Amino acid sequence: MSLGETVHNNIRWEVQLKGAGPTPYVRMADGYAVRRSSIREYLAAEHMHALNVPTARSLSLVFTDRVVVREERELGAVVARIAPSWVRFGSFELPASRADHATTQKLADYVIRYHYPDITHNPYIQLLERAVTNTARMVARWQCVGFCHGVMNTDNMSILGLTIDYGPFAFLDAYDPDFVCNHSDYSGRYAFNEQPRVALWNLTRLAAPLAALINRSTDSSESETVNVITDALNAFGPQFSAEYARVMRRKFGLFGEARDDDVDAVVQPFLDLLAEAGTDYTYAMRTLCSVPEALSSNTVDAVVDGLALRSQNIACDVTAWKRRMSEYFTTVYGPRLKMENADDVGAMMKRENPNFVLRNWVAQDIIERADKGDHAWADQMLKLLTDHAFDDHAPMGMEDAEKYAGPVPSWGEGLQCSCSS
Repeated sequence: MSLGETVHNNIRWEVQLKGAGPTPYVRMADGYAVRRSSIREYLAAEHMHALNVPTARSLSLVFTDRVVVREERELGAVVARIAPSWVRFGSFELPASRADHATTQKLADYVIRYHYPDITHNPYIQLLERAVTNTARMVARWQCVGFCHGVMNTDNMSILGLTIDYGPFAFLDAYDPDFVCNHSDYSGRYAFNEQPRVALWNLTRLAAPLAALINRSTDSSESETVNVITDALNAFGPQFSAEYARVMRRKFGLFGEARDDDVDAVVQPFLDLLAEAGTDYTYAMRTLCSVPEALSSNTVDAVVDGLALRSQNIACDVTAWKRRMSEYFTTVYGPRLKMENADDVGAMMKRENPNFVLRNWVAQDIIERADKGDHAWADQMLKLLTDHAFDDHAPMGMEDAEKYAGPVPSWGEGLQCSCSS
């Protein structure tokens, strides 16, 4: 439910309520939201902003006494959320599906006028190009922080390249490229490693309603329009790869001059080892921050032991895996790191690799505490996941949250959610 727009510090914000009740667009649903899904979205949006991932923002979370029926009877809540725009790819598909090109053009003109005012020529192809660029950068950052969205249909894709509609999302526990966070995604369409491909597919769907506008505004032939759209879409891969490489280099402490083979030669071999053993992704990336010092003090084996303890694949030959991980650090990562010639690189890496993330089991623990009446804990965890996500320890007064950086409890391993979260 949109309450309207406001401009603050030259930034336009559209305010929405999620869970406030029926609107003309709820179809057969009731328009309400349960507390567990609302807590997740409220925390996730602000957490992702703290992790430097493009996202909508949370303004407030209000609990209600309304009984909402989902998988069971639950109490409701309303999230006030804000974004510069809530226009989605699907917003263009709807009028175009009715051959209503006039409405499609009005929507495109609105987005350009208020969000891309610097576009002055070939506006509709440039609108597509901006969507390609911003979406590529957003999804690249998802992959870097280990974020799985869960429901990447075109109605959940922002025209501005923002993460929106936090439903059955998850942060990776064990590093598994095939991880599916939505328990109703039986085919694995939105699996973690499929997200870049699905994003490009969605951009292709966005290009379809814009094609008629491009064709008419440039007086181009159909083949010429197809060519410019193809060029725009073909830019997704290089832009995704460039942003992914940029962010991962920083997470690996490679802050100096980039090498073309950094991802293939340094990043991917490490991720392959994590996948083989099912190693905790967030923990592994945070542990990477201690490797520069371990290499200089000949204590790499202790680091590898720690990684092995946070690995879940019992079929993995742990002894052989530990040997290969040690060899990776000493013969691949170490020599590349020496090229940086940077002081205190480990401390710099800690500002790139969070210690506390909103894993599914963490969110569930916060939800269960709220269900028992501890509503203040959610507010405290908002502060932890924003102001202290990169800290070594939970701040004073939040010591009980220290466990959120620890091993995944057995009940939380591979936890999946539904669209009602």
